[in-house]
Amino acid sequence: MALGATVAVAQETGAEAPASLQRVEVTGSRIPSLNTEGSSPITTLSSKDIKIDGMRNVEDLLNNLPQVFASQGAAISNGASGTATVDLRGMGSQRTLVLINGKRMPAGSVLNTAADLNQIPSQLIRRVDVLTGGAGAVYGSGAVAGVVNFILKDDFSGVELEANISGANHRQHNDEVQSVVRAKGFPLPDNRNFDGKKYDFSLLAGANFADNKGNATFFVSHRHADALTQAQRDFSACSLGASDPGFACSGSGTSIARVGAFTPDANGNPRRYVTATDAYNFGPLNFFQRPSDEYNINSTLHYDLHPNARLYSEFNFHHYNTDAQIAPGGIFYGEQATIAYENPLLNAAWRQALGLTAPGQTTTVSVGKRNTEGGPRNNSITDMSFREVLGVKGMVADWSYDVFGQFARVNHNDKSTGYFSSRLISRALDVVPDANGNAVCRSALNGTDPACVPYNLYKQGGITQAALDYLNATGSTGGYTQQSVFGMNFGTDLTRYGLKLPTAGSGVGVSFGYEQRVEKLSYEPDYENQTGDLSGAGGASPAVAGSYNVKEAFGEVRVPLLEDLPFAKRLDLNASYRHSKYSTDAKTNTWGVGLDWEPISELRFRGSAQRAVRAPNIYELYTGQAVVLAGPNDDPCEGENPKATLAQCVNTGLPAGLYGQVTENSTNQYNGRTGGNPNVKPETADTYTLGVVIEPIKNLTITLDAFKLKIEDAIQSVNAQSVFTQCLTTGNPLYCGLIHRDQLGSLWLTPGGYVEAGTTNIGSQGTSGMDVGASYRMRLPQNYGNLDFTMNGTYLRTYTVENLPGNGDYDCVGLYGATCGTPTPKWRHKARLTWSTPFNFDISATWRYYDKVKNDMLDGNEQLAGELDTQRDAYLSRRNYLDLSGVYRFNRNLALSLGVNNLFDKDPPVASSSSVTGTSGNGNTYPQVYDSYGRFVYANLTYRF
Repeated sequence: MALGATVAVAQETGAEAPASLQRVEVTGSRIPSLNTEGSSPITTLSSKDIKIDGMRNVEDLLNNLPQVFASQGAAISNGASGTATVDLRGMGSQRTLVLINGKRMPAGSVLNTAADLNQIPSQLIRRVDVLTGGAGAVYGSGAVAGVVNFILKDDFSGVELEANISGANHRQHNDEVQSVVRAKGFPLPDNRNFDGKKYDFSLLAGANFADNKGNATFFVSHRHADALTQAQRDFSACSLGASDPGFACSGSGTSIARVGAFTPDANGNPRRYVTATDAYNFGPLNFFQRPSDEYNINSTLHYDLHPNARLYSEFNFHHYNTDAQIAPGGIFYGEQATIAYENPLLNAAWRQALGLTAPGQTTTVSVGKRNTEGGPRNNSITDMSFREVLGVKGMVADWSYDVFGQFARVNHNDKSTGYFSSRLISRALDVVPDANGNAVCRSALNGTDPACVPYNLYKQGGITQAALDYLNATGSTGGYTQQSVFGMNFGTDLTRYGLKLPTAGSGVGVSFGYEQRVEKLSYEPDYENQTGDLSGAGGASPAVAGSYNVKEAFGEVRVPLLEDLPFAKRLDLNASYRHSKYSTDAKTNTWGVGLDWEPISELRFRGSAQRAVRAPNIYELYTGQAVVLAGPNDDPCEGENPKATLAQCVNTGLPAGLYGQVTENSTNQYNGRTGGNPNVKPETADTYTLGVVIEPIKNLTITLDAFKLKIEDAIQSVNAQSVFTQCLTTGNPLYCGLIHRDQLGSLWLTPGGYVEAGTTNIGSQGTSGMDVGASYRMRLPQNYGNLDFTMNGTYLRTYTVENLPGNGDYDCVGLYGATCGTPTPKWRHKARLTWSTPFNFDISATWRYYDKVKNDMLDGNEQLAGELDTQRDAYLSRRNYLDLSGVYRFNRNLALSLGVNNLFDKDPPVASSSSVTGTSGNGNTYPQVYDSYGRFVYANLTYRF
């Protein structure tokens, strides 16, 4: 059946058991079972679903599921880790455990400890099981929100070649944004026939050997993606700002030279800087889709040493390179420079404008200038990973066993270019005359820095290549993550031992085991990164090094209570428990209990309760403190006419004498002090599910599963925006004590201004709602094949966050914005209809839906409420996407797939840059949530022999 996001309750995973036993391992349980049903809901994507979706990168494939929220991926450039991660229920990617064939993946990068989905080639996936009921007791720390289990092809026989090409076809039709771009005089892009191209090639080969006792499977692939910039779409052709009732093109306050309130005119004389006309359009140079190249090599081998012992091996190698490009750096306005009267670069008009009236005088002013002459900032990221699993498994009598060892490592390197050195800027701006009256750096004249070259801000075209060469700085970081696992697991059905209830025909099933895991991380930034010397890089990046190990014992039991009785065709009870001991002195206990009741064949009820515990990772424990761009999204106390009252601003630490004098930040980027906390304790989460499976007629299945998840003592960075808002409006010293203004009264001009945003155990985080699923197959008359329908939807009832214990929570369901961040629609679904014809081709139509979301500042909760800059940001409208795909099989060996996603070329909903916040916000929208490139066209050719 060609079902998109198949409604499932359990499926086989891992390598096949001997055919005579016909037992499988269920995702979410390690007990070998003859049935394929369980108490927790599972959504399954098959390899056929993946082909229909047309997605070759795994994060896009999963983001189409309503249970998955946007996380790191290829559409992120500013703040990119280079990884692709999955975030179930919006609880954070660090709370989703990712498995390959039932065994955990390593930390994806030194920049993001969540598993990197780039390591998993979509062509090799047999199916994906997504379990959202919690499985911490079965799989250990990380499975707070759920588990994603990738089952890869490991028993292939033959040769399969695949070639795939895809890209975007887009007509520029956002009239509203086009009008404000034209009014500003910025360029607009033409229609795009085929851009953002991606292509990949793969070879899969395998063979059985030793009289079919063994199989060797080998896979290799290369995938390439072209860059796509914001300049190539009209709705991102400028950074949108407020201009009630609609938009205006805003931008950064730094582009042309700024010295205090002035900028040079064409004659080299000062004129007033005018925000409305002089702001820099920084958006178009940012990547909408990062260019990348990646290579995958995978091999699996198994050999039956004995009818009861199978030796198996898995090896994965992945090499990934990508560039994250953003607008030029340089000297961002707010940098403080001391200017002397004697500076030969100043003419009389400049001296007068700066208030320099006599020799020996100096003045300190804010300065800025984007390095538009030197080009954009770029971060070239390279990750190379490998993973090896070696084990023996099999059956002895009715006992299954699996003993294995696993080692994985990810090596990381990145190089940042297009930056200025912060420590050299002040030298290049401190200019005095030499003996001949020539402009030279004071540091060059006194011998402190003979290489210094003056940087001329006072004349258009006055910047020399020598000055750029002097200020240019390059940064690099390296490091690795490493994981070692040893585990063993044993399980059986105890029927043969007579351990069963008299009311049931089946006996008790048990599984128990032991696992030991070591996690290491080493992050090694160079001097420029550690000291924050790269101007415009967001702050310092402290080195991190640490490790921990955990020893765990776990067990499961399944007890059939009733079988083949009136109103009890089957009633099963299952329970699981895990005890973990960490080298950080943390000890945790996790458990789960579930009930599965089938009164009649057409009706089944299921429910579960889970306690999950997540211990802090290395970053959360050991990262040093640093002031970076992690502060609030707005400071209403800045500018000549502050939006907040004097009393409110005094609450936030602003001296009354500076009210109305704080330099305004046009980029809405403020400082926060972040870092790890060695005293942070494990967080706990309780998950409850209650569902029903209905099969009213043949081939029709309907599922309804209510869920509730609550995390206590959540390990999280303090939300700087929430802290600032609470202090501003209430004056609560608990919040106001976390705000530190610098000597200029700002939260951004110097590292002395920031909001505390470090790691701690915040109050709580949780969500509740209902998953709805349906699948139906209908055989058409006259032998015209079959129609298959499937639907997967999620209704969110709550999504709550309590930042600090005892201060109440706020609910982000149906909201987006400064505090809630990524859109959290109340309802999302994906529905698909497939016609499987008898004419060697299949056709599928998929409907994806995202409900509208409201700006969180319009919510009544005082922790969210605020003043919108423009009412145009009040809502992001709903989106409906229609996808079409088809596959034609020329013969048994050759097949061609064609498809179009977002058939009607719908633009994403857009908002001003002040409202589109967080890492997943880019180009006035959320490209990790909505289709942002336009109509997506793809073709795939598969040849097998």
